[in-house]
Amino acid sequence: MVAGDYLGYGRTENFASSNGAVLDTPHGYAAPARLALNQWALAGNWTVGRQAIVLNQAGGRIAYRFHARDLHLVMAPLAPGTSVRFRVRLDGQPPGPAHGTDVDEQGNGTLTDPRLYQLIRQPGPVSERTFEITFLEPGLQAYAFTFG
Repeated sequence: MVAGDYLGYGRTENFASSNGAVLDTPHGYAAPARLALNQWALAGNWTVGRQAIVLNQAGGRIAYRFHARDLHLVMAPLAPGTSVRFRVRLDGQPPGPAHGTDVDEQGNGTLTDPRLYQLIRQPGPVSERTFEITFLEPGLQAYAFTFG
């Protein structure tokens, strides 16, 4: 794996949501229509903490513009034994054959344990893409993106 981006404010870079991050407080975010390479953004109600971001309401989304074969996200449920369903999109479409091991071809997955989730694994030539993950329930924290 190559370097990644931390999501907590203690070490984050390239955050592109309007008006920047509001620290340690629930806040509604909007993602810009376009992201530059290596920029990421939030949409929905999130709390940006020092080490992680926490989703406060269902429907929250993270978008990232990347150039790598693999895209992973380190995340965890807030409460042990709970799960959070999510949906992944690549350039606005289900990932199809570019889905990672933790997502089906339609982009569906479930967060169950604190760990690194492989969300995208592009076959063939690698190009610059826009990744989005939407969480269907609240109750999760996300720590970092990594790439391979």
